[in-house]
Amino acid sequence: MNTVTATAAATDPAQCRSAELEGRIRQTPGRFRVMTGDRPTGPLHLGHYFGTLHNRVRLQDLGVDVFVIIADYQVLTDRDLADRLSEHMEGLLLDYLAVGIDPARSTVFNHSAVPALNQLMLPFLSLVSVAELNRNPTVKDEIAHSRQSAVSGLMFTYPVHQAADILFCKGNLVPVGQDQLPHLEVTRSVARRFNERYGVVFPEPDALLSAAPLLLGTDGTKMSKSRANSIALGADEDETARLIRGAKTDAERHITYEPETRPGVSSLVLLAALCTDRDPHAVAEEIGGGGAAALKRTVTDAVNGRMAPIRARRAEYAQDMGYVRSVLRAGNERANAVADATLAEVRAAMGGVL
Repeated sequence: MNTVTATAAATDPAQCRSAELEGRIRQTPGRFRVMTGDRPTGPLHLGHYFGTLHNRVRLQDLGVDVFVIIADYQVLTDRDLADRLSEHMEGLLLDYLAVGIDPARSTVFNHSAVPALNQLMLPFLSLVSVAELNRNPTVKDEIAHSRQSAVSGLMFTYPVHQAADILFCKGNLVPVGQDQLPHLEVTRSVARRFNERYGVVFPEPDALLSAAPLLLGTDGTKMSKSRANSIALGADEDETARLIRGAKTDAERHITYEPETRPGVSSLVLLAALCTDRDPHAVAEEIGGGGAAALKRTVTDAVNGRMAPIRARRAEYAQDMGYVRSVLRAGNERANAVADATLAEVRAAMGGVL
């Protein structure tokens, strides 16, 4: 069995489970609590919007209890300093509110403001072996792309840190991509082993596999905050047009949607399709022989049209940063109450050793 076939076979059960969960969410959304979030390392971009943000709002609107963590401590997993942390945190808050995260229905909080959450790390680390951490493929990939000259212990224990983020609020549903399944499996193992050793406290969270499309950056590589190849949610119309004009395409004039053979062109076609809720093949066919210039005009119009109301809301919220900061304070209060209650359960289960 080749690697591609093996990977597909391995992920099939997770995909089937995700489909089942989607049905259950629609029937009884109040039974689910989602944990998700972002590191405040730079502006969120269109890849985040179509990859995760849009889905968070969807789940929130269905009635799922959504917790969104601003993972400020985790900034240090792959860099030596947390540069411009306050600025990036406020940028995340503005983006969350602008896309439709409702603080009355979702809890937004920052990691460092919830000390009880971090106290779970010690017992959780006792439940995971060094060998398990060492062979985690997601950790290996993160280490390979680390900005640090030497890998820190925080990077090595990142999956357990993430387990604490998820389990402190007893999250039972985690939206992830296929590449993050190994991370979530660590969380499931921690929950299961804790329950077996000390008594049932935690759920074993399920993966809700994201069907998020892969959007490439303007340079044809993975869209990333750190690669300066993305279009930020807060970008204005002129900056958006400039970035799209500079996007990598190819020499063939006729526009088609063929992700395998024409990744740059196809990513732009897909972006236009996502922004206009159309099929990418139909978008490509409409542009036809117009070439890269027509493609980029189409994409620019589509992005600016889709983002206009989000940008307007973001600008409106930016005029009242007092309110924006109050959203985080209220979220921190709720997260602390939840974390304190969970830690009390853990202490009782472990005989008061913490």
